[in-house]
Amino acid sequence: MTALPIAAPAKRRVPAKVLPGFNLTLGFTIFYLSLIVLIPLSALVFKTFTLTWDQFLAAVTGPRVMASYRLTFGASLIAASINVVFGLLVAWVLVRYKFFGKKIVDALVDLPFALPTAVAGISLTALLAGNGWVGQYLEPLGIQLAFNPNGVVIALIFIGLPFVVRTVQPVLEDAEKELEEAATCLGATRWQIFTRVIFPSIAPALLTGFAMAFARAIGEYGSVIFIAGNMPMVSEITPLIIIGKLEQYDYAGATAVALVMLVFSFILLLIINALQAWQRKHSGAPA
Repeated sequence: MTALPIAAPAKRRVPAKVLPGFNLTLGFTIFYLSLIVLIPLSALVFKTFTLTWDQFLAAVTGPRVMASYRLTFGASLIAASINVVFGLLVAWVLVRYKFFGKKIVDALVDLPFALPTAVAGISLTALLAGNGWVGQYLEPLGIQLAFNPNGVVIALIFIGLPFVVRTVQPVLEDAEKELEEAATCLGATRWQIFTRVIFPSIAPALLTGFAMAFARAIGEYGSVIFIAGNMPMVSEITPLIIIGKLEQYDYAGATAVALVMLVFSFILLLIINALQAWQRKHSGAPA
């Protein structure tokens, strides 16, 4: 009996490389990042090291600086929390309902991305100031929304809303409606469906949107300075403190405060990356 020939195993096809070799591309990547990111940030750190430890503590813990920390982080936290609620509502309407002008509303969500922040600040001030379209009716009632911390919160809500909407919207679009239909057939109420079926699936996206809106609000400057009033110890944000020190030629003090903000921003970046990894794992998407 003649043995049948065994076919040779097929050779695995190696995909063609579009870019040059790994060493060249990695070297260019490190060089570019060093030129654009690492070298400027290292200059910030080295300038701060010209201060002694006591001088550094005095620069970053002064009364005006501490008041600016409280306002910046407090207003950012409030604005991000508000954006979580209303950002979810906006995303829900855009995904679950069809109405006239839906595409226009969807495009307006991205307006804070494209609009210069200074223009946003001027527009909000013209609207909410004592002689503005809305402020002229609120101020006689004792409600002042401009030139105080309230204005800071409003400006941060404006610039942070798109981060929550654009993070939650694709998750809602990919949600399995069969689970909601099954829950309805089993007698679940709308509130039970939302809290036990929908919300667990969008919770990681909500947390990611909250962290992104919070991080964006911490570094905001242009839209805030026009509506805040910039009163020391009252409505002065931390970026304005840095600008003020630079105008006084206190470069080391400015870099010291900037270094504190850099550390907080880096921590937030790590948190955002961890939340995004958790969201991908929760949704089953490849990391």
